[in-house]
Amino acid sequence: MKRILLLTTFILTYSIAAQSLKSPSEFLGYELGTTFTRHHEVVAYYEYLAKNAPDRILLQEYGKTNERRPLLLALVSAAGNIKDIEQIRTEHIKSTLGEGNAEKAIVWLSYNVHGNESVSTEASMQTIYDLLTDKRAYLENTIVIMDPCINPDGRDRYVNWYNQYKNTPNNVDPNSKEHHEGWWNGRSNHYMFDLNRDWAWLTQIESQNRLKVYNQWLPHVHVDFHEQGVDNPYYFAPAAEPYHEVITPFQREFQTTIAKNHATYFDANGWFYFTKEIFDLLYPSYGDTYPIYNGGIGMTYEQGGSGRAGLGIVTAIGDTLTLNDRIAHHRTTGLSTVEVAAKNAQKLNDEFKKFYENKNYKYKSYVLNGNVDNIAALTRLLDQHQIKYGWGKAGTIKGFKFNTGKSGSLKSTENSLVVSMDQPKRTLVKVLLEPNAKLSDSVTYDITAWSLPYAYGLDAIASESKVDSEQNRSSTINPPKGANISANAYAFLSEWKSLKDAKFLAELLKSKIKVRHSNKAFSIEGNTYQRGSLIITKGDNQNHKSFLSSLTEIAYKHNILLQPVSSGLVDSGKDFGSPYVQMITNPKIAVLSGEPTSTLQFGEVWHFFEQQLKYPITVIDSEYMGRVDFSEYDILILPNGFGYKKFLDDTKVGELKQWVSDGGKLIAMGGAIKGLTGENGFEIKTKEVEKDSSEILEVFDESQRESMKKAITGAIFKAKVDNTHPLAYGYQDSYFTLKLGSDAYSPLKNGSVVYLEDNQNIPVAGFAGSEAQQKIANTLVFGVEPHGSGHVIYMVDNPLFRGFWENGKLFFANALFMIE
Repeated sequence: MKRILLLTTFILTYSIAAQSLKSPSEFLGYELGTTFTRHHEVVAYYEYLAKNAPDRILLQEYGKTNERRPLLLALVSAAGNIKDIEQIRTEHIKSTLGEGNAEKAIVWLSYNVHGNESVSTEASMQTIYDLLTDKRAYLENTIVIMDPCINPDGRDRYVNWYNQYKNTPNNVDPNSKEHHEGWWNGRSNHYMFDLNRDWAWLTQIESQNRLKVYNQWLPHVHVDFHEQGVDNPYYFAPAAEPYHEVITPFQREFQTTIAKNHATYFDANGWFYFTKEIFDLLYPSYGDTYPIYNGGIGMTYEQGGSGRAGLGIVTAIGDTLTLNDRIAHHRTTGLSTVEVAAKNAQKLNDEFKKFYENKNYKYKSYVLNGNVDNIAALTRLLDQHQIKYGWGKAGTIKGFKFNTGKSGSLKSTENSLVVSMDQPKRTLVKVLLEPNAKLSDSVTYDITAWSLPYAYGLDAIASESKVDSEQNRSSTINPPKGANISANAYAFLSEWKSLKDAKFLAELLKSKIKVRHSNKAFSIEGNTYQRGSLIITKGDNQNHKSFLSSLTEIAYKHNILLQPVSSGLVDSGKDFGSPYVQMITNPKIAVLSGEPTSTLQFGEVWHFFEQQLKYPITVIDSEYMGRVDFSEYDILILPNGFGYKKFLDDTKVGELKQWVSDGGKLIAMGGAIKGLTGENGFEIKTKEVEKDSSEILEVFDESQRESMKKAITGAIFKAKVDNTHPLAYGYQDSYFTLKLGSDAYSPLKNGSVVYLEDNQNIPVAGFAGSEAQQKIANTLVFGVEPHGSGHVIYMVDNPLFRGFWENGKLFFANALFMIE
């Protein structure tokens, strides 16, 4: 009788608690699914739940977006678990060291990484409510971490746009305006970056802040909720091939375990779904792969809809897909995921601990030499991922040499960066640093090469033995912080070798400090300086009232150790008054936006200027480009995009040619180059490839695979560099370029600065089809065409790709500042 009374009291307590919580519809004042909820309203609902169920919810603001919207996490579990939440977390993290006795399952649900895939945030509100009420039993041995909106800036952009343009009542006709977003849609964040490609590179503030908390938890299961085209049925894992080879059998199997549970619910409702297609597990910077490489079960769930669906839309087969349908599907898979995790908590903990056991990977250490600033940039990224590293000792290391693509040796010094596999994050180290990821299938969803030694331009070796290193000291490669200013100096000198130097120059120019650069190497007072070195003379800046104090402050800020010299007379090379020592202009820069530019590529340029170089630009939209007086600008940047050939008609090309001839500098990137070709265009020519005259009939089912012969899916190639040209100042004689497609242009008559020779058409990493390889042999990568008094800079490949191809950024800075 006493037991019955206690049970009745327990049920009654839970019932009262459930009744006291308002559902999303009750709180918001409208039925969920009848309109889109703005971010501040979503935040208000989560705050309401945290206030009214504080024993079962912890709400954490983990950052703010560029547009100052809060980024939230809700930790949801049974009251006893919330009370012991820190002890549960620390016990779980002990598993990465092979210690502890963790018992709880940790599930992380991430919603709305793409802003216009807007249903998932709506679904998150219903999901958390259900977990606190009808499905609370799942929480007894499970911690659920919910991020209701990874990308609030993009989502509010879409929601506000939709609410402005939708009919009342909403129109399900696919031709209606409310189903067609404009150029800048809601998918991306403020800087138009795809946050679902940024987990590993951490270029965006949302990613940086999220990962700090993610690494504190390292969940067993992570789900990334998405949407796809309106005509597609629901997708859930298991994923498609290729799988990265580090993915364990359990990580594969548990996707199937969860899928079977999902299928039970979907079958009962008559809902359509598919698995094992399209969405693979290779590229490391996704919301499914990154968690996998950190020991979890990472999965993508894709609902049909995206920015076209609105509140409802008629599909190709005549059905009407509503927002309520989409909410129901995401709610179902979210709850089903938690249910399966709760039933398998012990297995998840056992396998998570097993994942972090020592693995017999081929390479045991990576040793990296090279540009000290690029090494420092890489260590900052490793720190964010909690990857341990050390510094080398004098010796010779044997192994696979990245630079040559074959076995060799590398001299190690105290400044060599050493990353050992003898650490908990060894699997992530392998994925990010290995020379070439093993590819089980050429048909992939994203790039197939990303190795960080290539991306950072470092001379690296992968050793099959553990390399000793010093872990508990800072590198000696960074100069002591100090400007080294002498009031009696004739000039101050600084090297030009990295983006750090470009940032320093940019701030000098903004501060009205005049700077020269040398077009020839020179020696003075016992030191040698390469082409591009910065020369800051007192004579040039005698009218700058705060010259020395400003120079000191800026040098300190950028950790630049200037070298004062007492004379402009060099020991070898060209004196400072020579025509070979040119003044760097403070250029006024315009960047084209709108169609036909790609939002992603425009965003990369925008972010580079505002968040990295910190130099002002004027954004000019294509709609009014024809009304702009470009004589006011020194540089015009045309970001990559589609449709330039149509957009840049003969009249526009003629106007651009005249502007360049008058002294303008045109930077054409990727697809923009196509618009400058042709009979009335510039010198640049597309490379013609002879087509096979024999007709081959393709088997219908193999057509996609056959098309891969012409494709390059993000592969790395070793290119030749003419580092005597101003576009290549600061570089060695080779550069590893990331090719994203097979567009090919013949070398310029003069000005081919970076190019692929006939024997450089085979990738050092990643996939390139046989026909694509043939096409890109002996083609341009970066080049400069003089035209009248100005220049056209061609960037066939993208030096700013997703903000993480660090070694390409100096080429872009050279295009801005070094070419006069």
